[in-house]
Amino acid sequence: MLAGAPLFLLLAVRALAMIETAPLLSSDSNPQVARIALAGFTAYAAFPGAQAIDTAALLGGDPGGVMVSLNFLGLLAGEALIGIIMGFFMLIIFSTFSTAGQFFSLQMGFGASETFDPLSQIENPLMGQFLNLAAMLVFLTINGFTTLFHTGFWRSVQSINVSALANGREAVAGMLVAGLARLFLDAMIISLPILGTLFLTSLTTGLISKAAPQVNILTEGFPISITVAFMLILATMPMMIEAFSRVINSGFDMIQSLYLQIGSRILGGA
Repeated sequence: MLAGAPLFLLLAVRALAMIETAPLLSSDSNPQVARIALAGFTAYAAFPGAQAIDTAALLGGDPGGVMVSLNFLGLLAGEALIGIIMGFFMLIIFSTFSTAGQFFSLQMGFGASETFDPLSQIENPLMGQFLNLAAMLVFLTINGFTTLFHTGFWRSVQSINVSALANGREAVAGMLVAGLARLFLDAMIISLPILGTLFLTSLTTGLISKAAPQVNILTEGFPISITVAFMLILATMPMMIEAFSRVINSGFDMIQSLYLQIGSRILGGA
């Protein structure tokens, strides 16, 4: 049992780093003890399949040496970095939904209605928080947690170690840049129907104010914009749900493609 303790600790650190940065799991509403326990259980579940890793070869040399301890600390830091990359990338994907809400919150008259979002841990406009909650429900519906731990964690155990991550720095940087680009693109696609309609609404109210100057646009325009926006959200919600599912699944697909790119050094063969 003690011989496998270093491997178990490496797996637990990777799992805890992913849990501490992944959306929903990293929320302050989840007790830290529960997150640590979940990381330990995840490492315990992955431990039998990860025993092919030659821990002694990774540590190198006599376990009692000082250099071995330094090497092990470096491995712990590398495992934590792998977990942080996985969780942070999923956090980027989830930021798509709050960004989409921010795009049309100002146009519909909710630009100043910012509240603290416990999911993203930031001040978020009301509509951004609404889309975040909808995305959370979609994430649960499509078994996102199962996919996160199977695709995100278990596949990383099978495919990536610290040395493979160091050799694949360009692939990791490319994935993060692509994720940021997809964030704004997907957010614009989700919000474009509402944003475009609100633009036409503002244009129409502006023409009405020119045709009938006695109409007070400041008092009449906001209710019209809010009503139109809510009607559009109600009408397009089924399409939004499909878009949310597609964005989340594309995030998992990008993580898998990363494993294919930098997973040439399979754990146990590194």
